[in-house]
Amino acid sequence: QVQLQESGPGLVKPSQTLSLTCTVSGASIRTETYFWNWLRQPPGKGLEWMGVISGSGSAWYSPSLKNRLSISMDTSKNQVTLQLLSVTPEDTAVYYCAAAKTFILGVTSKDAYEYWGQGTQVTVSS
Repeated sequence: QVQLQESGPGLVKPSQTLSLTCTVSGASIRTETYFWNWLRQPPGKGLEWMGVISGSGSAWYSPSLKNRLSISMDTSKNQVTLQLLSVTPEDTAVYYCAAAKTFILGVTSKDAYEYWGQGTQVTVSS
């Protein structure tokens, strides 16, 4: 059973960098079986797909975020990390990591993902 757990600061100030970690258990993040995705859900809105990283470390990003977003891997800790630069209040959301067995871009249907973390609330406010 694969388990995902997001962690990070609950509150970030505008213009700062948001860093989140997804700790994976039950599978190696270097496996070719899963692709590791980040999604978010702003208050009162639907899910937004942010980006994905493969077991080999290749990453793809949403066009709307690619200038600010970076997804990487820490294989020693079996973690997938997200960094979002220059955050604004519009980045306030619950952030999720999710594992998919297929390479998919931009998909927000929950059924497309095999495993989800419980999500972590991030608020951007001064």
